[in-house]
Amino acid sequence: MSTKNSQLLDADTTNTVRMSATDATQLGERALKAVGYSGEDAHIIVDQLVDNSLCGYRFAGLPRILAIAGDERTRGPRLPVRVVNETPVSALLDGGNNVGYIAAYRAAELAIAKAKTSGMASVGAYNSYYSGRNAYFVEKVVREGLVAIHTSSAHPRVLPPGAARPMLGTNPICFGFPSNDGPVIFDMGTASFMWGEVMLHAHLQEPLPAGVGFDEHGQPSTDASAVLKGGVAPFGGHKGYGLSFAIQALGLLAGAALTKGEVRDYGFLFWVVDPNVMLPGGEFKEQMSEYVRQIKATPRQPGVDEIRVPSERAMREREQRRVEGILVERKVVESLEALAAKG
Repeated sequence: MSTKNSQLLDADTTNTVRMSATDATQLGERALKAVGYSGEDAHIIVDQLVDNSLCGYRFAGLPRILAIAGDERTRGPRLPVRVVNETPVSALLDGGNNVGYIAAYRAAELAIAKAKTSGMASVGAYNSYYSGRNAYFVEKVVREGLVAIHTSSAHPRVLPPGAARPMLGTNPICFGFPSNDGPVIFDMGTASFMWGEVMLHAHLQEPLPAGVGFDEHGQPSTDASAVLKGGVAPFGGHKGYGLSFAIQALGLLAGAALTKGEVRDYGFLFWVVDPNVMLPGGEFKEQMSEYVRQIKATPRQPGVDEIRVPSERAMREREQRRVEGILVERKVVESLEALAAKG
């Protein structure tokens, strides 16, 4: 794919390959077929991975297929995602050992349906792993006119302050709000460095920033391969640790401990509400738009071009990259091609 470098969001290098969204999707689906995912399931996974790259999160794009392929759970038996407990306003899903891109997607679908019918919904999914970028699921919920909170507890990768081994997941939390001008999404991980980025750095043999990683003995390290055997720090000291602790606890509501009896494991939780339940006049979307307008109209400090709101950069750049294409590390492309050849 050829473009003019002077106008690109991402500069080409000898170590990257520029791909269209279509080409990236095709490569991703071929590679996933080699590890047992095909058809609709493969499309669900790759649609998120490509969207992540379009939004500027390269580590959360096609490189994640290599992580899926290397995970021991991928080699285990899988069953269809199924509802194991349900009320008009809630559901608990057994993910069937499917990767979280699928289990969380099905949970989001069910949360949308229930919230539209009953006004609100609480839906959790367990017996899964790797759900990717929370904002992807939440944007789908919000585009249905609903407000959403989505949390994801995970396998331990994060060390509590002062600890010598990981006890918490990277534990992201995401909020989503509809407005008359489109979805407004805030998505954040509670780790100082996302685990997908650690894995990508290790694959590319690139060092990590100082101060974020620890080896298997709890000693600080910038060696990404060593950090894969240890973990990372929470962001923001005790405040990030406290938020991560709470998200891990919310994972229990999503059934995290039901898979292996471990209270620290993957659990994907969606809380969704129709804003008309709280504001029956239907004014929420306009109020949200006005709120955003007021924030963006804040007087700026010298040298500041604009005040942005959460998700604005990602959504703006997504449209530009649909035209320009996305960059994928050449080593990742080669690894995916080799994986696809085994399918």
